[in-house]
Amino acid sequence: MGVGGHFWDLLKPHARTEGFDFLRNKRVAVDLSFWIVQHETAIKSSARSPHLRLTFFRTITLFAKFGAFPVFVVDGTPSPLKSKARIARFFRLSGIDTSDLPKVEDRISVDRNRKFAKCVKECVELLELFGVPVLEAKGEAEALCAELNRKGFVDACITADSDAFLFGAKCVIKSIHPNSKASTPIYTSLLLYVTSFLPCSLEYHHMQEPLECYFISDIEAALGLNRKHLIAISLLVGNDHNLNGVQGVGLDTAVRFVQDYTDDEILNKLYEIGNEDNSMLQGGLELVNDYGQSLKMSSRKIKCSHCSFCGHPGSKRAHVKFPCEYCDVSHGEGCIKKPDGFKCNCSSCDTDREEKEKKKQENWRLKVCKKIAMEPNFPSSELIQMYQCDNHSYFSDDDLVLSWGSPRTEMLVDFLVFHLRWEPSYIRQRMLPMLSTIFLREMANNPIQTLLYGQYEFDSILREKIRYGHPFYVVKWKKAVPTLSNVIYEGSSEGFGTGPDDAIDIDETVDLTDESDSPKIHIQDGCSFLLTDENIDLVGAAYPEQAANFLQEKEMKRQKTPTTPACGTSGKSDSSKGKGVQLSITEFYRATKTQQQTSETTDLTNEDEETSTGKRKASTSSTLSKSVRRRLLFD
Repeated sequence: MGVGGHFWDLLKPHARTEGFDFLRNKRVAVDLSFWIVQHETAIKSSARSPHLRLTFFRTITLFAKFGAFPVFVVDGTPSPLKSKARIARFFRLSGIDTSDLPKVEDRISVDRNRKFAKCVKECVELLELFGVPVLEAKGEAEALCAELNRKGFVDACITADSDAFLFGAKCVIKSIHPNSKASTPIYTSLLLYVTSFLPCSLEYHHMQEPLECYFISDIEAALGLNRKHLIAISLLVGNDHNLNGVQGVGLDTAVRFVQDYTDDEILNKLYEIGNEDNSMLQGGLELVNDYGQSLKMSSRKIKCSHCSFCGHPGSKRAHVKFPCEYCDVSHGEGCIKKPDGFKCNCSSCDTDREEKEKKKQENWRLKVCKKIAMEPNFPSSELIQMYQCDNHSYFSDDDLVLSWGSPRTEMLVDFLVFHLRWEPSYIRQRMLPMLSTIFLREMANNPIQTLLYGQYEFDSILREKIRYGHPFYVVKWKKAVPTLSNVIYEGSSEGFGTGPDDAIDIDETVDLTDESDSPKIHIQDGCSFLLTDENIDLVGAAYPEQAANFLQEKEMKRQKTPTTPACGTSGKSDSSKGKGVQLSITEFYRATKTQQQTSETTDLTNEDEETSTGKRKASTSSTLSKSVRRRLLFD
């Protein structure tokens, strides 16, 4: 979607890959309509309400994993040009004759089908329950996303529609890979070594930085193309509003043509060529032949004679006895015979080659101009005006206030239970990473004593961990209501069949959610705890004292860590071994075969212990199903 002719392939070499912290505390505009189209395409009818399912998880991912402030934008009323293009695309795919297509002047406006409109309405309702701002564009959603980015209301746009650059976007995020590894130097070297033995067509998105970003500044610096140049390219190769473009003009030709003109000249040049007389262009073409030589001037031009033996200026007779000034001959008489493919570098030949190249370029440019002039009603003033319009919304800049409220959790649970048939405890569990992120943000801005989700209070920072190549704090939250068992386990979605295992990114099949992001549950000494992975800077801003104490204790433990014992201490008992000593593989992983051989003897000699052990196991997680555990913690 967007500019035709594989436009993204042109920009791909100039893309940046950004890490997880790129969107942290930044506002980002999301083209919701494009997401919904991809939801339906990716999952089809294999899941219930895929648009709601993935919008739910993607929104949580943007909040919790990337720390962003998303603003969602939906399409408004499509323009007559877009409606005509939609009709033409439908007829083309259906193999129907397009000779009777309605004209643009008919002002036809074709709305989305009812099913799509229903999906948009349900997603908007879901996002409003999340407390996320949702804006409606006058026309295209990517146009309003680009306008918000251009005017500084948001820092980036998430869309795969390349029209965003034509509407003035400064930063476009085309694809997101949230489960990607960080590109550390060692990791990058290993990746290059591994991929050197594999086909070049294979792509490993999990080995990349998570965000694929395109900046208009990089495009201008690398290709010399700015916004007006991109508009001109879209007019030549086609776009969502004019599928055909100019017949016979591809992307490479269009880029080469517009690069010959400045930003202020290019659109005026297209107007000029579009209104040019075809007969004048034809006459101009006849002045130049296919070899780049002017037919009229070639008869008048007298070319300097060259020696047929050495190829340099002068006659062969003059070069027989004495070498010419261009031949470097130390011994003997006469010039050196020219090799195959010889080209003379004298001033006359250089000038002649420059003139031929210039004439060849003029000939090519005139042919392109002829193709443009033959296109009726080119360029479209209405389309250029739409791309350069500065108002794609129903509100003014002064009236726009972007604010993010707190999620209405219980209403969200009821909404998703009704539409997706999910268990309430599962919904609350999946929402917790987002709720904890919002809670920490609020604590950083206004440090007051409140509870996370009204049930959990901040207890401590348990440890630091590396996830996807980035450091995180494992935060321990204590539940106000005590529990009975002493168990440790992880929340899981097994048995429900509703976990997000086939989400996609903007344009490729990539898992946008992570099952491991579900909070770990720890029940000990009659108290219930949750373990969540949180951003280090966010935790430090919300609880500076606890973060400072954790770092201090971490430094003290590092200083007190015992060194590895010497080889002479190998005769000591296992209990005297240092903690830093790694166990052998046979000690760490007990062989199952040995256990099976001794199991019968153990059962006979320890019958009483088995009874007591069974009672102890019954008091642990084996007596509680996973759904029961969720209800205890999240209901």
